[in-house]
Amino acid sequence: MARPLGLVLAIALLGAASVALLPLVSSADDDGYAHCEGAVKSWADSAGEGDDGADKLNLKDLLFFLHIPRTGGRAYFHCFLKKLYTGAQECPRSYDKLRFDPSHPDCKLVVSHDDYSLTSKLPKERTSVVTILRNPVDRVFSTYEFSVEVAARFLVHPNLTSAKSMTTRLLKKTRGVSTLDIWPWKYLVPWMREDLFARRDARGIDNTRSSNKVNPYDVDDMAMPLHQYINDPVAHEIIHNGATFQVTGLTNNSYFDGAHMVRHCVRKHPDLGRFVLQVAKNRLDRMLYVGLTEDHEESARLFAHMVGAQVLSQSGILNLDIQEDPPSGTDPHSSMLDQEDEETNEHMNSTDGWSSNDALNTTDDDHGKGNMTVGKLMETYESCIASLRKSQSNRRKISLKKVAEANFTKAARRQVPEAILKQIISLNSLDMELYEHAKNIFTQEHLMLKGQHPVVVQDKQSAAQKDWIDMVCDSWNCSTWKVVALGLGISVTTVFIVFAVTSRRTLKLKI
Repeated sequence: MARPLGLVLAIALLGAASVALLPLVSSADDDGYAHCEGAVKSWADSAGEGDDGADKLNLKDLLFFLHIPRTGGRAYFHCFLKKLYTGAQECPRSYDKLRFDPSHPDCKLVVSHDDYSLTSKLPKERTSVVTILRNPVDRVFSTYEFSVEVAARFLVHPNLTSAKSMTTRLLKKTRGVSTLDIWPWKYLVPWMREDLFARRDARGIDNTRSSNKVNPYDVDDMAMPLHQYINDPVAHEIIHNGATFQVTGLTNNSYFDGAHMVRHCVRKHPDLGRFVLQVAKNRLDRMLYVGLTEDHEESARLFAHMVGAQVLSQSGILNLDIQEDPPSGTDPHSSMLDQEDEETNEHMNSTDGWSSNDALNTTDDDHGKGNMTVGKLMETYESCIASLRKSQSNRRKISLKKVAEANFTKAARRQVPEAILKQIISLNSLDMELYEHAKNIFTQEHLMLKGQHPVVVQDKQSAAQKDWIDMVCDSWNCSTWKVVALGLGISVTTVFIVFAVTSRRTLKLKI
């Protein structure tokens, strides 16, 4: 049956129109771009904070240390914060998912790998946030090295099944918290552990020698090479631009609804990252303190003055004689030695919460009690961090014995091909820009603190003058005219003495 001519023409025109419109539809929503752009913009608008950070320099009642992995935050926790806060003031399970009531009056300190979204669970009006950033290339290196190091500790077991079951039994017995319970290591370490066992099985369990390659980051018969590591989907999900996603609260450990969608869209359409980056920069601008791993000594000094002094002052135990920091005998480049090296983190608090507060609420110099100054706090810090570095170095040597060719050092990093370094920079473009912004904030913090020192000296001098006047008044019934008369008398006497001495010298010169 023949179709009417009009119907045939209509179908033909409809087909032509569909073909013509296809490129327009594709370009308008290429691979869901329009949907992603809307989702990211909507999130960025909702992420805007109401306050302008005008009081950012004032420490509030609750301190949240947003610990970006592999930035040296463990040193700050052990060597600063545990000296400044009692165990009772540290919120329970601070390095785990939120399992405490942040409104509890004893909750003064939260130290966590949780991202910024944790602040949605904290009382905003009484929370100050601090963090440390690191050069993104070094942080990727360190993340890879730590993944291999911790995973290699399990190679003492005959097989992967044995390693898993022993870990489970040990944790149940000790009620401890393993690195495998903490983000992001709960993803990265099992991934690397499985890879190490697969490579060991492939080469033979007794054959521990590698092919003697020069580059420790490419011993593929022992450990996953760095170039493979950075290109794996796991690295794209968790590692790359990790600092930006953590500061914005968009990790795969986020409390924010829709975090996965925003993160997915930014990875799929990198140009949308500019919205996320701006939110991250704004967040850093409002933080009480932003440190840099690479500028370790100055970062520590700033933390002691900007945060430590306020904690001590709020506790009523700060000696206002803020002395100069003692000269440091540590290697200024030693910040490359990372601090987070424990498989079982002894700094985890009990899940029992504040059940033993009475026992912990003792005045102890280990928690900054006594006649503490900022200078003494820095002395304590330097001694503590030297011990941590030594422990970390020894632990790494022991851990890597089973993968001896993976001899990670600062010198070894320089052997990595330039192409891989450029790829790491490209994969972490958001973090690279955020790090530059953090360096600008750090410079401002330094200048701000430097500008405050003369004020402190001036205040001390004023206090000394006031003490002297009070002492005189205590022994002499003070009144306004007596104080004025005393001042004029001292001034006239001083002028007379200066005149007499000058005249005598002039007379001697004439003779």
